[in-house]
Amino acid sequence: MSEVRVRFAPSPTGYFHIGSARTALYNWLYARGRGGKFVLRIEDTDEARSTVGSIKSIIKGLNYLGIDWDEGPVVAKDASGEKLMSKGDYGPYYQTLRKNFYSQKVDDLLAEKKAYLCFCLPEELEEMRKKQLERGERVGYDGRCRNLTPAQREKFLSEGRKPVVRFAVPEGKTVAFTDIIRGEISVNSADISDFVILRADGTPTYNFACVIDDYMMKISHVIRGEDHISNTPKQILIYEAFGWEIPQFAHLTMILDVDGSRLSKRKGARSLLEYEDDGFIREAMVNYLSLLGWGTRESQNIFNIPELISKFSLERCTSSSAIFDNQKLLWLNAQHIKKLDVGEIYRRSFRILKEAGLDIYPRERVESAISMEKEKIKKLSEIPNLIKFMLVDEIEYDDGILESGSKSAEVLTEVCEIMKNISVFSAANIEKEVRRFSKEKGLKTKFVFHPIRWAVSGRSKGPSLFEMCEFLGREKVIGRISTFLEKIKKSGREKLP
Repeated sequence: MSEVRVRFAPSPTGYFHIGSARTALYNWLYARGRGGKFVLRIEDTDEARSTVGSIKSIIKGLNYLGIDWDEGPVVAKDASGEKLMSKGDYGPYYQTLRKNFYSQKVDDLLAEKKAYLCFCLPEELEEMRKKQLERGERVGYDGRCRNLTPAQREKFLSEGRKPVVRFAVPEGKTVAFTDIIRGEISVNSADISDFVILRADGTPTYNFACVIDDYMMKISHVIRGEDHISNTPKQILIYEAFGWEIPQFAHLTMILDVDGSRLSKRKGARSLLEYEDDGFIREAMVNYLSLLGWGTRESQNIFNIPELISKFSLERCTSSSAIFDNQKLLWLNAQHIKKLDVGEIYRRSFRILKEAGLDIYPRERVESAISMEKEKIKKLSEIPNLIKFMLVDEIEYDDGILESGSKSAEVLTEVCEIMKNISVFSAANIEKEVRRFSKEKGLKTKFVFHPIRWAVSGRSKGPSLFEMCEFLGREKVIGRISTFLEKIKKSGREKLP
């Protein structure tokens, strides 16, 4: 296979989580860095649990990451609404639409006696397993239906038994492959039981369907999670049974929590789209996912997407488990937000701003407010709380702020008069006059600056004090100081000398 062709093949039975997102990203980076093709295939043979909603969630999650695919499902819109379609020459890209391919290939194996009908009932299989455990033997199918006579098969069929089809594992064979990440892996066929490739209801099992699909879609590299390592020897046997070229395999490590436990939903294994809703931007999420099991020799931490495409390689992937650290993700998100211009931050956070009711203010004013707090933004969902006080007419003061301000009522009263008399209400002039006042009164600047901040913002931290005052304007600054003093007086906290 001269062309690199990889695939991401999720099962649409739940939310699109971090582990799946990383698998998709690594496949995409590998293809894009080598001029190859990235295929999206939906493995929906579990029809009872597969949903259209999950498929759309997968597509939306990939769109959030900026992962495009050369072949696979697409969401098309017409007058009747959204429809799931396909693009590419090797479709359909939904396994439920490929059943005729699987049936044909099963028939080929049966004809060559490389597979056989198995009529064992569930209770018979359970009894078999129980006796193997009692004898201390390896648990697995014992091949009892492998050499049934035509008469025996007819008898079982007349009893109404619905057979499965099992693959006839060759005896005395070593199944070996070179994992790009982990090196040589080999298994003796004696440790592989004759496994089911077609269920009694006619649906293929994972190991069979994915081989047929990967071959027909000309997949050159299979990049997936380490939980599939045990499946690989079975799949290689199927490739060999058909005489097909075997793709290269690379199995990614597990993702663990910072304490070494499996990543749970509570600790981070939530839907990828929840991170988008929470204000984690594409560049940061892609950057962070790329580091969950891969890195450069220089241990570089911050990448843009073109850099990742050019530098990513499977050979640099680790065989040790990756650790998911929400704090590092948050730090990376802040670094990438800093690289965006304010207009882009506004565009990306517009949904969040709208939900907070801040879309009613002029864009230029909102962007100016964002600009003053840009260095503090760790995720887009924090923006409303950081800037809202600069946009609304009235602000709230908690008891702690009022208590602190009560000791500075006289200072604020005089500062209010100063604000009224500043000729040009600019940050530089405001700072100059307030500092002059502090010096004349023999006060440390913190005993003047802090009360002003409490009065005009209702908080103890925020943007540059004097730039904030200029942004708010003389009328609003004076009004807020006056309101603050009135609230102190009404609360009985006023402590004038």
